[in-house]
Amino acid sequence: MPPIKEIRGRGLPLPGDDIDTDRIVPARFLKTVTFDGLGDALFYDERYDEEGRPKDHPLNDPRYRGAEILIVNAGFGTGSSREHAPQAIRRAGFRAIVGESFAEIFFGNATQIGLVCVRAAPEDVAHLMATVMERPETELVLDLAAGELRYAGRTAPVFLPEPVREAFLEGRYDPLEVLLNAMDRVRELDRRRAAPGKPGLY
Repeated sequence: MPPIKEIRGRGLPLPGDDIDTDRIVPARFLKTVTFDGLGDALFYDERYDEEGRPKDHPLNDPRYRGAEILIVNAGFGTGSSREHAPQAIRRAGFRAIVGESFAEIFFGNATQIGLVCVRAAPEDVAHLMATVMERPETELVLDLAAGELRYAGRTAPVFLPEPVREAFLEGRYDPLEVLLNAMDRVRELDRRRAAPGKPGLY
């Protein structure tokens, strides 16, 4: 996977604590065999009424069209462990989420697909949301190497576990790709562990 060192883009504020995965992707959209097109299901029941007419929601606001960084509050991604939630966010065009805190399983699922989730202090998130609401054109620069978010002449520290930060910086955040790239070592380990006279697993 390509390293992720810096993400630049406009933000989209999504206020509210404990936004769960059932709201992020309603259950009826989980029947797909692949994740293709899942971005259209993002917050569907909060964005559209029963007849498919748009509601007043930040994702329907033309001022935020093309935003790549989602701004949230505390407990984002709670609820079920469905991996469709971060997939929908990523496929809707978002490359990062800045928030006060994230549910652990959501954070892990997001990390594996290169959706960067960083924590920031509540006061910094509040200031960021207010700035973007007032000036949606504001460019945000999420610098993982420096551990900071820069926007509108302001710098705010952001946090994520050091092993995760290093994985992004080095392009090692997809565990399947890491495993496939290490198959020679996996096979060698299997050969060494196999009992005498018995075949290995590979």
